[in-house]
Amino acid sequence: MKVRPKDLLEELAARGFGADLNDFVDEETAAAIAKATHFDAEVISLDQAMRQRAEAGQADLEPRPPVVTIMGHVDHGKTTLLDAIRSSHLVDKESGGITQHIGAYRVAVKNRFITFIDTPGHEAFTQLRSRGAKATDIVVLVVAADDGIMPQTKEAIDHARAANVPIIVAINKIDKPEANVERVKQQLAKENLLVEDWGGKTISVEVSAREKKNVGDLLEMILLLSDILEIKANPKVPAQGVVLEARLDSQKGPIATVIVQQGTLEQGQAFVSGLTMGKVRAMFDEHGKVLKSARPSMPVEIMGFADVPVAGDPFQVMDDPEAAKNVVASRRSRIKGKEAPRAIGVTLDELFKKIEGGQAKELNLVVKGDVQGSVEVLSDVLPQLATEKVKIKIVHAATGNIAEADVLLASASKAIVIGYNLKPSPKTLELAKKEGVEIRSYKIIYELTDDIKKAVIGLLEPVIKESFQGRAEVRKVFQIPKVGAIAGCIVQDGRIVRNAEARVLRGREVIHQGRISSLKHLKENVTEVKKDYECGLGVGGFSDFQPGDTIETFIREKVQAV
Repeated sequence: MKVRPKDLLEELAARGFGADLNDFVDEETAAAIAKATHFDAEVISLDQAMRQRAEAGQADLEPRPPVVTIMGHVDHGKTTLLDAIRSSHLVDKESGGITQHIGAYRVAVKNRFITFIDTPGHEAFTQLRSRGAKATDIVVLVVAADDGIMPQTKEAIDHARAANVPIIVAINKIDKPEANVERVKQQLAKENLLVEDWGGKTISVEVSAREKKNVGDLLEMILLLSDILEIKANPKVPAQGVVLEARLDSQKGPIATVIVQQGTLEQGQAFVSGLTMGKVRAMFDEHGKVLKSARPSMPVEIMGFADVPVAGDPFQVMDDPEAAKNVVASRRSRIKGKEAPRAIGVTLDELFKKIEGGQAKELNLVVKGDVQGSVEVLSDVLPQLATEKVKIKIVHAATGNIAEADVLLASASKAIVIGYNLKPSPKTLELAKKEGVEIRSYKIIYELTDDIKKAVIGLLEPVIKESFQGRAEVRKVFQIPKVGAIAGCIVQDGRIVRNAEARVLRGREVIHQGRISSLKHLKENVTEVKKDYECGLGVGGFSDFQPGDTIETFIREKVQAV
């Protein structure tokens, strides 16, 4: 800023901010510093700043391997497909296969790489996203050709859509006699996933994971889609990524699997992750092989954390250990004495607090019902409650109890969970409280629709309504020592009230707007003067009254839009 520290501290002291040079400052003080030094301040998080820095270097951006998550219904062959990919396309076949499980691994396809996140299902995928981590570029949706689309398949589609991640469909088990590929494509079309050979945009590949048939075609399609998406990263900035999973090892201490998203991670570098920090003492690939560096999209297991980090936390390399220590100290001081920051959820009662002017509003819902009929009715009725200004989006709708996966999806999508004829378990309620998600249970459908209608109205911008209060004409102007100009007026209409908002008009032009700062009738201070009475009044910040000016007073109030 090119400001001497001494001058800055004096300026802050004059504005009532007592600070020393080594103090951490909050956002309010930072704004005061910016104002005092004539700068515009924008407060952004460290990971946002690092991401912007990486994306700013357009000339340094290079294509990076796509990061893929495999999702789908239980028993549709997700694990078999992962095993088929792994055994056929190991990055390092000489290593004798995978020696340890680190939650992610790479495969080689035609001199290129693909990184697979080996999650136990969409719950883990959503849990990462509920913490703000965008860890996946592409979702491969596995659907069994003999079974078709099942409840968990629909759930996986909703999770991928909520994360805004493109889907490739792998139609598995085509080797089975009862396989019906066309039926699967028809069911996909009902879920708005129209495959390419039906004239749509969704890539689909027919595979047999058990016989390893067309697995290579699937991998090529993943690379093709990544080329279309132009997945790129800047390898020349300080490394940044996301923690996939973490644990405490009895011999190695805190260990975490990290996917590098930007930059190149080097051994010995200092880093921060959430409320912990460390130095890269050692890092390993999925075969347990020691690495000296890791480029974008590489999954690595890192030793050197001071404490066990949280899955989903951003990971950033810092210039030196002192800088890392300062960042963590600042984050800890910010939450000291407070509850650790949690995901900001949405409640029907608080929706109006979430309003941001000028952009389209959307109310996201996760709908669960006791029977399919109820779910279908709600899926039809609820979107119809939308208005021109507020959309209602059903992120996921299914039968069955409200599960923890529903809460995680709602947390990640900033949605409300609606249960019809259902009662969530204490464990689910506990998770909802932790994630800041509201669960609403109903037994009567009109009570549900009434609440949603109110929520939609609550999302609309309030309208500022102006009500006329009074009008006075200036007859004479008095200059009062130490007070300034006072207008001698007669009230022509309504009433003039002290502290009311007022505008001064000369002809039809508004020349000033302020508040009635003083009001007298004869020589007495009064709170209001009615029609046909004389008064002397002052308007805050204005002294250039002229006989013939009109002073109008009015009341402004926020009225809820309908």
